[in-house]
This record gives sequence, structure tokens and C-alpha cells, in this order.
Amino acid sequence: MTEIRHFIAKAEKFLTTAEHALRLGDYDSCASRSYYAMFYMAQAVLLLNNLIASSYRGVLRSFHQHFVKTGIFDRDIGKMLTNAYDRRLAGDYTIESEIRQEEANELLASARKFVGQLKNYLQRQTGEEY
Repeated sequence: MTEIRHFIAKAEKFLTTAEHALRLGDYDSCASRSYYAMFYMAQAVLLLNNLIASSYRGVLRSFHQHFVKTGIFDRDIGKMLTNAYDRRLAGDYTIESEIRQEEANELLASARKFVGQLKNYLQRQTGEEY
């Protein structure tokens, strides 16, 4: 459970960093940190279920296979993670900024929702407060 707590703490830290980046007008970094907040929460949920992935794509695949396709989480949650991954790549690897303010706002809102829902799931499954 300690490692799960570390993933949650990192996700929450990255949400805060995404908020700061948004306020600074750094929309690419906001997108990146929003994605990573979601990524770490997905890892926490996978870990709780003894599922380990060794790559970004592996985490996405495992999360979709074990939690979205099975109906544990809505398809919208899966789409949020996939979209955040795609936008993070665009923001991190394109020379000219790809992410606009409105999109950064939407990505951050999605990350907050994603993190909140997965955190609630973890609390229900473990009976612990995170």
C-alpha cells in the first residue's frame, strides 16, 4: 500500500504543477503534467490489482483492458487517459506549441476528474483514506 500512496501523492503533485503551468500560460506543460497525474493514478489502480506495465503504452493498454472494457470505469475515463497521452506527446515533442489555453483547461479538468474517480475506487477497494 505504500507504493500506491506514493503514486497518489505524485499524481496530486502533478495536478498542482499543471494548475501552476496553466496560470503561467505554459499550456504544453499543463497538458504534460495533467497526463502524468492520470498516468500515476492508473499505475496505482493497476498495482492494487497486481498488474504491472513497463511502458506508457503498456499502462494505457492494461488500464483499458482490465478497467474500461470490464466496465469498472466508464469509457469516458478511458478516453480521457488516451486523449491526455496524445496531447502530452504533441505538447512535449512539437517545436511550435500545439496546446491552446482552452484545451489545457479541458485537459486539467479531465485530469482532476480522472484522479478523483480513481482515488475513490482505491478507497472503496482498500477501505483506506487517501
